[in-house]
Amino acid sequence: MKIVFVRHGEPDYINDSLTEKGWREAKLLANRICKWNVTDFYCSPLGRAKDTASCTLEKMNRTAVTLEWMKEFAYEIDDPITGKHGVPWDFVPSYWTNDPLLMDADRWVESDIMQQNPEIAIQYKNVCQNFDNLLFSYGYVRENHFYRVPKAKEIYVARTSAPGNKGYSELAPEDEREPVIVIFCHLGITCLVLSHLLNIPFELLTHGFFIPTTSLTILSSEERWSNEAYFRVQALGDVHHLLSSGEIISTAGSFARPFQG
Repeated sequence: MKIVFVRHGEPDYINDSLTEKGWREAKLLANRICKWNVTDFYCSPLGRAKDTASCTLEKMNRTAVTLEWMKEFAYEIDDPITGKHGVPWDFVPSYWTNDPLLMDADRWVESDIMQQNPEIAIQYKNVCQNFDNLLFSYGYVRENHFYRVPKAKEIYVARTSAPGNKGYSELAPEDEREPVIVIFCHLGITCLVLSHLLNIPFELLTHGFFIPTTSLTILSSEERWSNEAYFRVQALGDVHHLLSSGEIISTAGSFARPFQG
């Protein structure tokens, strides 16, 4: 299975839409995605995600299922250092790295700063449950910190699948259809779902990785032992559809100028 998270184009937050640049980004993105064999499209209910998706959906004559729980994870808190009232990330390094709970993949919602807003723990659980339900519809069942695919044929591959390695021929042929889903959403909620899929602390993802506007974060399910599966990141924040067309990477969501190479 392939899961592709798409961050929306450069945002016009006031109108919950896209800037002029954001619309250019969305059109370049559509030119890329339209070449894919996508099983299903999904979208956040927020305008900036819907507008981004509209370019692809119109080009492909497709529709997307709206997932209300994939809206941006913007349950606000008061930052004790900067005094900022806003999203539950963007903390200064000396604060978040020195809180053991924020560095815990399972217990970060128990930290003092997250406890300011009870909705954070409630909605984190809700997003995880709903995403697991979505994966269940494709045959993936959550078991502790990984997934099983009960109806899939068991497979045993001890080594990576590079040509020449034993087990290479045991992988499924390329012509076998696997689900490919594309989800148009946001930076924060993408990191939240990744934290659940990969068992990585949420704050480590939001602070350690930059996901540019209209970037693609691509995960593949690796099913190499019995009917077990684990999702592995193939690309995070990929924007070659922008750079190859001369469209610069937006600074939206970054505290530094992105590398434009």
